Amino acid sequence: MRNYTKIYITSKGERAARSGHPWVYADEITNIEGTYANGDLVDVVTNKGKYLGTGFINDNSKIKVRIISTNTNDKFDTAFWQRRLQYAVDYRRTVMPGDDFKCCRLIFGEADMFPGLTVDRFNDILVTQTLSLGIELRKEEIFPMLIQILRSSGENIRGIYERNDVKIRELEGMAENRGWFMPETVEDKNTVTEIIENSIRYSVDVENGQKTGFFLDQKYNRQAVARIAKGKHVLDCFTHTGAFALNAAAGGAASVTAVDVSAEAVRMTGINAEKNGFKDVVKPLEANVFDLLTKLAEEKSHAYDFIILDPPAFTKSGSTVKNAIRGYKEINLKAMKLLPRGGYLATCSCSHFMKEEYFVQMLKDAARDASVSLRQIEARQQAPDHPVLWNVPETYYLKFYIFQVV
Repeated sequence: MRNYTKIYITSKGERAARSGHPWVYADEITNIEGTYANGDLVDVVTNKGKYLGTGFINDNSKIKVRIISTNTNDKFDTAFWQRRLQYAVDYRRTVMPGDDFKCCRLIFGEADMFPGLTVDRFNDILVTQTLSLGIELRKEEIFPMLIQILRSSGENIRGIYERNDVKIRELEGMAENRGWFMPETVEDKNTVTEIIENSIRYSVDVENGQKTGFFLDQKYNRQAVARIAKGKHVLDCFTHTGAFALNAAAGGAASVTAVDVSAEAVRMTGINAEKNGFKDVVKPLEANVFDLLTKLAEEKSHAYDFIILDPPAFTKSGSTVKNAIRGYKEINLKAMKLLPRGGYLATCSCSHFMKEEYFVQMLKDAARDASVSLRQIEARQQAPDHPVLWNVPETYYLKFYIFQVV
């Protein structure tokens, strides 16, 4: 029988745990019975000692315990992690069938009960980002197991590339790093691979690309854009490596201007456009989107009848939400003014802190100030390989809307 250190928590923490939320904050802990090292498994209990769950503890983090199980009978052995991984892989096979399974998120942190762990698959390379110490200490067991599960079902996986070059690791007491996991087991160490998403081919550089190399969460939102792009003159803002632009081109757009402030992103957009035969349709442009929209507004340009706004997260904390709302409103207001009546707008926010009600109100305010009405075509969210757990609101972050401006 296991005998873990007991972490007693407040009634507030108990309510959160009973509702299924996996985080216990430091200020919710009332007593600790036993000793532990950071990264150990501990039992979380009520003030009366009733079991609530088992999770990783870390004194370095504001999230003191990350619960991974509420089953008192679980044994956290190899079989446990094998089941968890198989469950996550089987889910993706169901919701991301065919070619979609070859470029998808295999592990989405708390939504898959692997706190702080992201695993993206880009064809033959898995890219991981580990943001919790508990997983970090167990990755030498978990990662090879995941590769084996995939290879045993016929998937070609070269190896795992770690993208732990993020400051948030320091908050968990871990150093930043990036590179091949167990490099001695990887024969071909080329970090560029090719994926196919929505029948479009992309070169993905897992070493140097943003985050894990490519943004997978907009996969089906890009399809929605393609469905209405035929004959349109499209302005794709914050294009990154051109994914929305290429989907618009594949949908029959008359022209696409793909804008990003990053010279490397613009270069990759050009490469991807040429790779897919859209060089004559997609024109990459290196520019600051805010400045470009201002310039087009001053010129009273109506060159575009479809504008796509896919900005980076303008806020990564609750304290900066008001500033973020101003930023979102500025670009949306300018886009609405630039579009002719009957034009189309696709707009989104990828920040959890920019709650849906804030985003919706911002759009209403922007439409009012632009003296236009918005006819909603679609309201969407992240692709199902980034599942939303209703008891963990942090897993819902991507809000995506398509409107006609009337």
